[in-house]
Amino acid sequence: MDREVRLGDLAAPDADTPGLVAGVAPRVVVVGDVILDGWWQGAIERLCREAPVPVVELRERAEAAGGAANTAVNAAQLGGQVSLAGLVGEDAAGERLRALLVRAGVDTSALVAHPGTVTTRKSRVLAGDQILLRIDEQSGTPPAEALSALAARLPRLLRDADVVVVCDYGSGTLRGPVRDVLLGLRSPGTGSGSGSAGHEPLVIVDAHDPHAWRALRPDVATPNAAEAARLLDKTLDRALPPGQDRASVLALRRTALLKATKARCVLVTLDQDGTLALPESGPEHRTWARPAEEKRASGAGDTFVACLAVGLAAGLRLPTAQDLAQAAAEVVVRRPGTSVCTTADLKAHLGGLAATALDLEGLACRIRDHHAQGHRVVLTNGCFDVLHRGHTRYLELAKQLGDVLVVALNDDDSVRRLKGPERPINSAPDRAAVIAALSCVDYVTVFPTNTAVPLIEALRPHVYAKGGDYTPEMLPETDAVRAYGGTVAILDYVADHSTTDVIRRIRTAVPEADGSAGERPVVGGPP
Repeated sequence: MDREVRLGDLAAPDADTPGLVAGVAPRVVVVGDVILDGWWQGAIERLCREAPVPVVELRERAEAAGGAANTAVNAAQLGGQVSLAGLVGEDAAGERLRALLVRAGVDTSALVAHPGTVTTRKSRVLAGDQILLRIDEQSGTPPAEALSALAARLPRLLRDADVVVVCDYGSGTLRGPVRDVLLGLRSPGTGSGSGSAGHEPLVIVDAHDPHAWRALRPDVATPNAAEAARLLDKTLDRALPPGQDRASVLALRRTALLKATKARCVLVTLDQDGTLALPESGPEHRTWARPAEEKRASGAGDTFVACLAVGLAAGLRLPTAQDLAQAAAEVVVRRPGTSVCTTADLKAHLGGLAATALDLEGLACRIRDHHAQGHRVVLTNGCFDVLHRGHTRYLELAKQLGDVLVVALNDDDSVRRLKGPERPINSAPDRAAVIAALSCVDYVTVFPTNTAVPLIEALRPHVYAKGGDYTPEMLPETDAVRAYGGTVAILDYVADHSTTDVIRRIRTAVPEADGSAGERPVVGGPP
């Protein structure tokens, strides 16, 4: 289909990608534990007479869809045709939650209201920038008749779904007959939830215990770092190191994580350290979260899963959808409360990243600040004309050499001098926009010289990285790096991936064999 050619070939999201994804309008079904989030904002000017506690004078109340409901709202606002299946009580909170969902464009025909349960609410009380406490209201295990009513509404939704997102936070919604219907997605003939003939949706499991859903054999399981650690060992979460080392520890346990979840890919979210995708075949893929001021945000993980689901269902390959989802999460983490990322928000965010190509003076100023903070700076350079898997893998490896990655692009004139009169294919602004959209890249600059020596002398990076079959002695930049005590790192490149080959295939219309296995290359294949 045209949408698969158009989106499946993208190596990295740019400002146009959210609109392309929304244009596909994939059918998304979210099933799971729904929550009404509350944010009560007030001021403290005195203490209570009855006890030595502050009195919060309430000035503002805000409510938002939470849990699986937040995932559904985000998916709808990013262009999905979304249906939500879950349980609420026959109460005012359930009515307000349904109204929020309908306003966001979510189909609530499978949101079952039952008198034997209450709508789960999580209300936070704030004074200034401080959360003082959270009040949780929820019932116990839902009654059997409520679960049966929900299970009865699922087959109609699942029949035509492009992607099903299972949100299991332990509230009991996904037990008994509901679970049986969902397991039928992977066991035709054993449950009433199987898709129509010849159509099997992608399945994403977002659960506190992904092991409980291994019988579903999901395409993607999305545990956070602590949940992934518990899958491996009851004590590993205490031994898991902080920071980016967590990704290295978990990457070494890829096989065990895949076995524990039976997923085709385990995608671990690492909060401020980004995400790590561990597919059953092909290389791992990292994203990095850009620093953001703490805004008491809640639900960024829901936004990530929603964007991932919509992107994959629209035809993006996993690494591209993962990068796009990271960008969506960065949008909401910069806002207070339970927030939503829209297509317009995501386009603006990615467009803003494209504008981050700095001149040498501005870049040098920022890098001096990083040096003063003790950050390890990595610099690499190249043409990066037609971005492909070799480029993205190389840049991920370069990022792992330090804290800050600077990518310097040859300007158009220097590309012509180096590559010939028919290059570049893409202009410097376009190349900078695509590179800047990669989460592993912190800064982009464009330089006019044949070598990076002037940049190295101005920035003094701790590491100068190059890829391919060079040696340090072959590089004109080596002496400049070593003059101030820096290091030259030569990184492996991905064999059989080059811009020249990509251009040749485009001109001769020869498709590239992706080598992916199984029925779902969008998840299991290489980037």
